[in-house]
Amino acid sequence: MPGPAVQQAGEHGGPNLPGHALGSSNSSCCSLGRGQATAAAGSKRPAQNDELEDSDNSVAGEPGARSPRSSAEGGSTATELLSPALEERLRRHADRCKQLEEQMASGGGGGAGAPSLRDVGREYARLQPLSHGYNRLLQVRAELSDLAALARDPDAGVRAMAVEEAAALRQEAGGLNRRLLLALVPPDPAAARPALLEVRAGAGGAEAALFASELLSRGWTWEVLELGSSEHGGVRHATVAVSDPAAPSPSGSSSSGGGDAAAGGGDEGSGEGSGEGVYGTLGGESGVHRVQRVPATEAGGRLHTSTAAVVVLPQADEVDVRLREEDLRVETMRASGAGGQHVNVTDSAVRITHVPSGLVVSCQNERSQHLNRAAALKVLRSRLYDLEAQKRARQAGEQRSALVANADRSERVRTYNFPQGRVTDHRIHLTVHDLVSVLEAGEGLQRLMQALRAAREEAALARLLEEGRQ
Repeated sequence: MPGPAVQQAGEHGGPNLPGHALGSSNSSCCSLGRGQATAAAGSKRPAQNDELEDSDNSVAGEPGARSPRSSAEGGSTATELLSPALEERLRRHADRCKQLEEQMASGGGGGAGAPSLRDVGREYARLQPLSHGYNRLLQVRAELSDLAALARDPDAGVRAMAVEEAAALRQEAGGLNRRLLLALVPPDPAAARPALLEVRAGAGGAEAALFASELLSRGWTWEVLELGSSEHGGVRHATVAVSDPAAPSPSGSSSSGGGDAAAGGGDEGSGEGSGEGVYGTLGGESGVHRVQRVPATEAGGRLHTSTAAVVVLPQADEVDVRLREEDLRVETMRASGAGGQHVNVTDSAVRITHVPSGLVVSCQNERSQHLNRAAALKVLRSRLYDLEAQKRARQAGEQRSALVANADRSERVRTYNFPQGRVTDHRIHLTVHDLVSVLEAGEGLQRLMQALRAAREEAALARLLEEGRQ
């Protein structure tokens, strides 16, 4: 599989860590007692004393030290060591975690304006894995310091034991360094939100609309909020709610919904994810998707190239974005499209314009004006929320790259080559030779998503390390 660096990085999980995950890596490497190890080391080749000389660079994980690159740790930043600034941040988090633990043990304690015991518990749960990992790293450093002294022992067996244990501890320190760095990366506050998925057919006419419908109905569970169809079949525009980006869809709500969308036709589509973590999972799909294949309607067998644009937005609610009635221009009209007594009979379609921003949202999929208005407001809030997030990012000096979930949506991100049965993600230069699995949200798509997540982690670690050196 291409892109070995990305595949290596993909072996690591994200920054969402279980309670003791930060301190659990290779913790059994020193399970033998010193005496047992000495007895067992007699048959081993004695190590050279200078392998554990007590010098500035002998202890992996020490600030300012250097450690050998470990193939088990993945990408280029996997074994980067903690700068003094990052070390200080970890120390403050560990101290804060200890304070919270004492506060919970005493029953919370606080007068008016003090955080509730529930809030204290939440903060403790967030900091505890990081504190546990940092304390384990300090313990590993102390053990390495002790082993450096044993490396000068006159007994060859003791020296061999010291070298063996030190190698295991250095490997553990490398893993702890990486996980601690990932834990220091500020999480995307929108990652756990539901998502709004928008698909719009681009260049390619009817073939682009058919491709857009395939992107929309990739085995995800979704609810249609808006759907624009084309007379030639496919999707022109739609708004759907993706409740689970990984699970097969139940009857009548998802892939079946996508099939109906494909049958109805169209050029543009949008979908809203309502399951936890949907935006974090699907965010990497944003961008222009290109397909190369021979359309079913092509009598000459010529290869056509078509495109469809995908935009993934975090879903916002009324608390996140407050809409004032005076800022909205609401228009009603007759719904258009196939079938139904409400079509061209009642003013059920709704178009809402947000005057300050100029954003316009139209919905006509529901049979009632009230439901279409609610759906349009939901889409409008999500778009306004994303605009504000982009504004904050620019003000903070953050540069958006093609590897982040909110990537430049005008950039080509992926090519689907049907004759060769492959899908290439141009952001990470990764090709998966399982096109059907990608379009059906199977293992192929999971591999692409995992590789994108790993690339985002590497980019985040690089930025964090650069900040720590400043």
